Amino acid sequence: MTESNGTEVSELPERESMEFDVVIVGAGPAGLSAAIRIKQQAAEKNEDISVVVLEKGSEVGAHILSGAVIDPVALSRLIPDWKEDESCPVKVAVKKDKFRLLGPAGAIGLPGFIMPPLMHNHGNYIISLGNLCRWLAEKAEEMGVEVYPGFAAAELLYDDKGALRGVATGDMGLGKDGQPKDTYMRGMELLGKYTFISEGVRGSLAKQLIAKYALDKDCDVPKFGLGIKEIWEVDPAKHQEGLIEHTFGWPLDSSTGGGSFLYHMEDNQVAVGLVVYLNYKNPYLSPFEEFQRFKTHPTVQPLFEGGKRLSYGARCIAEGGYQSVPRLTFPGGALIGCAAGFVNVPRIKGIHNAMDSGIFAANAVVNALIEGRANDELVTFEESWRKGPIGKDLFKVRNVKPLWAKLGLFLGVGLGGLDMWTNTLFGFSFFGTLAHGKTDAKATLPSAQCKPIDYPKPDGAITFDRLSSVYLSGANHEEDQPCHLVVADEALQKSSEHDVYAGLSQRFCPAAVYEWDESGDEPSYVINAANCVHCKTCDIKDPNGNITWTVPEGGGGPTYPNM
Repeated sequence: MTESNGTEVSELPERESMEFDVVIVGAGPAGLSAAIRIKQQAAEKNEDISVVVLEKGSEVGAHILSGAVIDPVALSRLIPDWKEDESCPVKVAVKKDKFRLLGPAGAIGLPGFIMPPLMHNHGNYIISLGNLCRWLAEKAEEMGVEVYPGFAAAELLYDDKGALRGVATGDMGLGKDGQPKDTYMRGMELLGKYTFISEGVRGSLAKQLIAKYALDKDCDVPKFGLGIKEIWEVDPAKHQEGLIEHTFGWPLDSSTGGGSFLYHMEDNQVAVGLVVYLNYKNPYLSPFEEFQRFKTHPTVQPLFEGGKRLSYGARCIAEGGYQSVPRLTFPGGALIGCAAGFVNVPRIKGIHNAMDSGIFAANAVVNALIEGRANDELVTFEESWRKGPIGKDLFKVRNVKPLWAKLGLFLGVGLGGLDMWTNTLFGFSFFGTLAHGKTDAKATLPSAQCKPIDYPKPDGAITFDRLSSVYLSGANHEEDQPCHLVVADEALQKSSEHDVYAGLSQRFCPAAVYEWDESGDEPSYVINAANCVHCKTCDIKDPNGNITWTVPEGGGGPTYPNM
């Protein structure tokens, strides 16, 4: 038989199964919000609704990474008294908000009055999203939700009518050859009347569902960015709790989209990160190296001098926005959160929309269960999101990313700002709704058309290499297991990714997973899967779509403390 990652294995025992009313894949803000809202509604209506949440990380929050500044509007909808709860980790209010355009040697501050109102952060909070999810999980468990970390949903299960009826967790204890070891344990089936997929950006199950049900037939291509982040402890004299800074420009050139963030958290900690849009053209560009370079800017480096780097991580961001969101519902379930793609790109915020998607999906599923339905389509959820706060939030900024991609930094950002103003003040756009065009994979140019980039060596104080960074991520995988990064055609990888695109996977991966060994007569492709931080860049940026990211054994991957 064949496992979900394509590995051939000998005949395996039947799985055990558990039944629930609602199965939720992913203990992120969307999945946990859905679980809590279901239980709230069930209590209000005096109904008993069983809910289970599966999380592939070793603990809730272990795989969660975001900037993050949260607009608390959805949190207030879900838990109105969160401010009175001393255990809630949302505490650092934004006190000062800066926008800057960077050049190689200096910076220009952008006055706040030219920024559309939706870009301001008054009333928002600097948080660790991982810690918020840990808190939400505690709330969910107190309400009777079963939360199972360390179990990766690896397979979709369908009924005889083609409706989703649940998921199966991945088998544990398979060797690299796909055969059971002494530690082998068969995965379990978790069956539900409805299943919510909230596994985050470019999830392996969401990809399958989008393809099976053609959920993307009426939407634009998906677009993504890669966010790379570190948390530092800095000199208390340099720390300004509640300060947030966003920049664009250097170190990226005018044709490469992206920007940085600096968030002053509590305890003299600063979150620093760079987001690089994955539609960049030059295969020699390395997002990781660009991030290290950013920290050497003369207006940035002094903040970190004498400080200590505490953690590192990376994750892709769904950036297609309004026009790229697929249909969310299908027989037996729905996509919620970043599995659907609800990030407001210019605001660099998506947590509120992810939570709202969980809340609204929960409302739809509770009504369906009370009506005695099961495994059908929750059409009211699909019909409501575009007309509700999620759709309104995304619609106003729908043209910002296409304009930047088509016209470059200065003209694109300028017109994007104008477009946000007209959408905010008058409810219309001069541009209608622009299309994104090519996928991020197809945007890459052959190396023959581009110039190599000479990146400086890390100094070990402000800038670092990949391997020392991966160590800080806590990434850990069982070495003797089937590789969860599946290359469909090794020959194509050599003839195209290596020969045409100069082996760009060595540079787009922020965790030193991929390398081309040139020591032999022929280059050989080496995959260091144990380094993987589950960012999904390879699944998005490979020029031929030749790499598929699948889930490793449950519990494997990064172990982020407060990212």
